[in-house]
Amino acid sequence: MTQTDPINTGRMRQPASAVLGCYSNFTFLTGAAHPDEMVATAAALGWQAIGIADVNSLAGIVRAHCAARDHDIRLVVGARLRLVDGPDIIVHPFDRGGYESLSMLLSEANLRGSKAAPIMHLADLARLSASTALLVMPPAHPALDYQAQLTQIGQLAAGRVFAGASLYRDGADQARLALLGDMAQAAGLRLAAAGDALYHIAERRPLADVLICIREKQLLDKAGHLLSRNAERHLISPEEAARRWRHWPDALAAAADLASLCSFSMSDLSYEYPDEVSPNGRNAMQELEYQTWKGARDRYRDGIPAKVETYLNRELALIAKLEFAPYFLTVFDIVRFARGRGILCQGRGSAANSAVCYCLGITAVDPNRSQPLFERFISEARGEPPDIDVDFEHQRREEVIQHIYAKYGRTRAGLAASVITYRRRSALREVAKVFGLSRDVQAALSGEVWGREKQALDGAALQAAGLDPADRRLVLVMRLVADISRFPRHLSQHVGGFVITRGRLDHLCPISPAAMEGRTVIEWDKDDLDALGLLKVDVLALGMLSCIHRAFDLLRLHYNRPLTLASVPPEDKATYDMLCAGQSVGVFQVESRAQMAMLPRLQPRCFHDLVVQVAIVRPGPIQGDMVHPYLRRRAGLERISYPSEDLRMVLERTLGVPLFQEQAMQIAIVGAGFTGSEADQLRRAMATFKKNGEVSRFREKMVTGMTARGYDSEFAMRCFKQIEGFGTYGFPESHAASFALLVYISAWIKCHYPDVFICALLNAQPMGFYSPSQLIAEAKRSGVQVRPVDVGHSAWDSTLETDPQNRRGHHALRLGLRMVKGLPRGEGERIAASRQQQEQEQEQEQEGRPAFDSLADIMRRADVSATALQAIAAADGFASMQLDRRQAQWQVRALARQRLHEMPLFAQAGRRHDSVAGTEPTVSLPSASGGEEVAADYRSLGLSLKAHPVTMLAPSLQAAGWQSCAVAHDVRDGTRLRLAGLVTMRQRPGTASGTVFLTLEDDIHALNVIIWPKLTETYREALLRSQILGVVGRVQREQSVVHFIADSLFNLNGFLRYLDSAAAANTSGTRMRSRDFR
Repeated sequence: MTQTDPINTGRMRQPASAVLGCYSNFTFLTGAAHPDEMVATAAALGWQAIGIADVNSLAGIVRAHCAARDHDIRLVVGARLRLVDGPDIIVHPFDRGGYESLSMLLSEANLRGSKAAPIMHLADLARLSASTALLVMPPAHPALDYQAQLTQIGQLAAGRVFAGASLYRDGADQARLALLGDMAQAAGLRLAAAGDALYHIAERRPLADVLICIREKQLLDKAGHLLSRNAERHLISPEEAARRWRHWPDALAAAADLASLCSFSMSDLSYEYPDEVSPNGRNAMQELEYQTWKGARDRYRDGIPAKVETYLNRELALIAKLEFAPYFLTVFDIVRFARGRGILCQGRGSAANSAVCYCLGITAVDPNRSQPLFERFISEARGEPPDIDVDFEHQRREEVIQHIYAKYGRTRAGLAASVITYRRRSALREVAKVFGLSRDVQAALSGEVWGREKQALDGAALQAAGLDPADRRLVLVMRLVADISRFPRHLSQHVGGFVITRGRLDHLCPISPAAMEGRTVIEWDKDDLDALGLLKVDVLALGMLSCIHRAFDLLRLHYNRPLTLASVPPEDKATYDMLCAGQSVGVFQVESRAQMAMLPRLQPRCFHDLVVQVAIVRPGPIQGDMVHPYLRRRAGLERISYPSEDLRMVLERTLGVPLFQEQAMQIAIVGAGFTGSEADQLRRAMATFKKNGEVSRFREKMVTGMTARGYDSEFAMRCFKQIEGFGTYGFPESHAASFALLVYISAWIKCHYPDVFICALLNAQPMGFYSPSQLIAEAKRSGVQVRPVDVGHSAWDSTLETDPQNRRGHHALRLGLRMVKGLPRGEGERIAASRQQQEQEQEQEQEGRPAFDSLADIMRRADVSATALQAIAAADGFASMQLDRRQAQWQVRALARQRLHEMPLFAQAGRRHDSVAGTEPTVSLPSASGGEEVAADYRSLGLSLKAHPVTMLAPSLQAAGWQSCAVAHDVRDGTRLRLAGLVTMRQRPGTASGTVFLTLEDDIHALNVIIWPKLTETYREALLRSQILGVVGRVQREQSVVHFIADSLFNLNGFLRYLDSAAAANTSGTRMRSRDFR
């Protein structure tokens, strides 16, 4: 079949209008362009419409939709179905009904198979509605079975079916098109042109090849036919498409006709809130009003303040106007469930600006004691649902998640997705592997990434890794790493963002089973949901709430002091004294080195000061140059002034310096005449000013507005620059206040009950800034005795035991079996339970007798494996049974052999062996040295109570001229020292311009070392590889805060040979891991 007849000659010169069948990189490890890159390039080339269709997925379609809207090009929504028993079929919906049928089919395929491997058959096409277009894509070498499939698809599908075709530029296009044209005609179908583009520009072809090799786990040199034949799988202009398809112009016309059938847009999706939240015959708004005023009366027992009543009336009116009542009731229902189960929870973020949320019990920030700005939470101009974040105890959040699934069903509730992208380290590893670089080279490259995530590795970095920067292959690897960085790798689940609908969730978006059992996930992330204006309820996990709950339980058990979040004694002087001294290890939000350094400078003395403390150490205030002016004014070193009485009302609480997002918005409202909605638009523009440049429009409006109201233009620009700082990251006051409540509660517990605080923190791990070893060191500094793990005394969790020697009346801390590396929780809990049962049985018989007679007794009564006992033996956990580490390990091995011989298969052989070998003689084991004991503790527990490694190494270090960290705390400012210690933490904040903060530790003290950017490159190997680090530098002392400014760094790991002989051989030596943060 040919199309060169005269009728078509007039159409040959007409450019094409729609390019279909394009991939994006959401066809993971296949597409080599972001959705927005494909759309933007298509628009720039002059296409009127573009069809993005990823394999078995709609994950990238919202991003394509947003790009199409921004570039004024029509998006033809679709997905490419990859069938088990047929060709690829691209499905484009005409309308919402067609879209829903496609989404449901994708969901069913995911649930049959898995998110990564959905299962679809030809017969499933019958499930698609009549308002869909199907573009059947041929195999590379179409055969007769393809023609039969075309006929079968035409009979199965209720929608319009087209036969697809694309050009491969391999010399066989014309013959292939002729064959496909004949097949389409035989099946009664039109042949439609598909771009089948993998990438937007030809330069991405090498990346597409690398992606295929990663997907197929193949080396590039051996990939062969997997690689592209040419670089033609990119977008071309409509004119070039018309030229290439000049012999088949009707195929382009068919593509345009198909596109014209598809009027569906992602904007057509409408969201309906759940309606179960309105019982008692009231509609949603009536129910919200009822619960709000009921809650207000409960909150304000002496009468609702007039100020709060005004807030409530205004908020409820706006909520009714925007029809958001069901959303508030949904969150209220979730919080009510959690509180009914005794699960601590608290709302945070901009929701704390809402008096309604406070009265519903969602948030804890009293609007009567603050100045909430409701527009920061809900804006009529935004036209999108509010965002309420609620934190729950991280160890019990799953109960809340399962409640949501139980109440709404898995067809109506699902977690949002999280798009996992290639970071520079993972990209380097994958690309280097494809190029056949050795594991040593891969490790060297990835090892150079820390601290350089936002920049490419330069020649110096490559040389530092022992590599040749001029090597052609390495140059290509680095270029491809830059291309693949931030490419999506796969979809994961959001930390807690739920989408809940009135109807079926799979009408909105495909759903799939999550990796975690009992969960389902949709394909869109939070940005996609925001772009479409869809409701998301954030059910988040907060480790500090788990810690506080455990602390309250311990206080009730050991001190007979029942407390709740609301009943902790307020404004306690001793608590503030402790914070002013910078003693905040483990305290929520103020435990980082930057916060600990700020506390003595800010000197918090009331709750509002804590709100400021939480907010001030953030990129927004730092980059807006607000920190130092505030501190100078607070210290009385700078005069506090206000340009007008109106702005005094806004800034008086923060001494004339804007520290919170609400203040930035209020300056625009009060000083420049912005409406509340305009001020919120300004805030949002700040967050994206580097991307879209919208902020210039607000700059002119703000400066003009302020000068018109009598403010100096220079002052107006300074205000704007300060507000601009919040574009990076600044806290709303409401959010800071929510966090400040937990700061105060955790600080109060630490101040008055350090034993309870550290025990609760250990049992809430993993969480926070500090490792268990650092928390235990803090317990010792607080005068709390710490007792080792022991099967005769330890439960699974750490516990408190009486300590008659403690002068403050605090308990001793007994480490729990959870500290033992490699011990499964179930077996640890069975050991603890069987010991407690034995103790209860022995209580009336014989006191002082060990809970277990032998290791075999433990194994029999607790039903645990020899592997579990081996883990406890390695942790020296049998001391109460008069067994040291080596004796216990020897007996466990013997017990394991005995168990093996008792098995029927080996019993006879074992008896024969014993009759020949006789009884095994008792072995006297040599005692381990102190250093070996400490090293073994670190291997099995991550810490040692016997001694600190630096203490054991002190003689050797001193002989080499190194001093301990303690010296820095006893000398004057500016003193130069040579210090050595154990590295327990490295941190490189994004706002520190490359500066690294490192924590160096000895047996008692921890020291904050500051390493300037130039030194981080010069001494990178020592900085990243050292467990024992030597630092030459000078002491910087400001009030009670001590820092050490590094001039040079030295890797002192060689000294570990004095601690543990295995470390010198670099085999199973000590590994004292630090916690590293970016």
